[in-house]
Amino acid sequence: AEPGECPRPVMAAPPPSAPGEPRPPPLQYSVLLEHLVGDKRRPRVWDPAALGGIPCPPKSEEQKMVERVMESCPFKAALACVGGFVLGGAFGIFTAGIDTNVGFDPKDPYRTPTAKEVLKDMGQRGISYAKNFAIVGAMFSCTECVVESYRGKSDWKNSVISGCITGGAIGFRAGLKAGVIGCGGFAAFSAAVDYYLR
Repeated sequence: AEPGECPRPVMAAPPPSAPGEPRPPPLQYSVLLEHLVGDKRRPRVWDPAALGGIPCPPKSEEQKMVERVMESCPFKAALACVGGFVLGGAFGIFTAGIDTNVGFDPKDPYRTPTAKEVLKDMGQRGISYAKNFAIVGAMFSCTECVVESYRGKSDWKNSVISGCITGGAIGFRAGLKAGVIGCGGFAAFSAAVDYYLR
């Protein structure tokens, strides 16, 4: 190197190989980067205990029993029944509140209904909606749980099958045609809700 110039780094040559042996290929940085940050990188298994976390204690028999009860079909059906009752009651009271015919007496159409009559009609409609929603919710949840247990999978097909069974059973009371329409309509609605939620 000339005076005043920085010396250039000299790359060390690979060690000579024995006669007859193939020379090792040069190290390529792209291959190395693939193993560090690329798709070939092996993710480390996250272990809370290795990072100083508190290990999870084994579950007791009471906890296992509670989990089995909460995952059972009767519990899911009862929970859906209660939820449907509350939702149906609220929906019935809401629709009665915006209905102008609540408290209407067909014998005397010009008479203004009292607040007591309006509240009575709202309560009756709320109870009616609550019962219907509770029955539908319990039927759908129980059917879906049975179908899921039978298939051994949790996917959108369970909702479609249980929706078809529930809608068909409800509509079958009005005839075969109504049952088929109820099956298709409820299955499509269940598929749409399942797609939106997933």
